[in-house]
Amino acid sequence: MSAVTKASGALKSVDYEVFGRVQGKDGLCRYTEEEARKLGVVGWVKNTSQGTVTGQVQGPEDKVNAMKSWLSNVGSPSSRIDRTNFSNEKEIPKLDFTGFSTRY
Repeated sequence: MSAVTKASGALKSVDYEVFGRVQGKDGLCRYTEEEARKLGVVGWVKNTSQGTVTGQVQGPEDKVNAMKSWLSNVGSPSSRIDRTNFSNEKEIPKLDFTGFSTRY
C-alpha cells in the first residue's frame, strides 16, 4: 500500500446512476471522466438506454465522496440532475481499474 493510499484512508468503491437530463452532445459522460481524472479516482461511466448515466467509481474515501457530491450536484454545464442513486458502497482492498473510461 502506498503512502498516498494510507494518508487518504480506506479505498472505497461505489456504483452510481444519475437521473435527469444527462445525455446529449455536452453530456455527463465526458465531464464525469474529466472530473474523475482531476480528483484521481478510477472507474467507468456510460449512457444507458433509459436515458440515465451509470458507472462505478473507486479510490480513497475522501475522493470518492467528492466525486459523489459532484455527481449529485454539479454534472456537466448543460445537464440537469434530478437525483443520483448510489449502491454497493463498500471498502475494497485494492483498485479494480487503472484509470477512468467511458464505456459504450
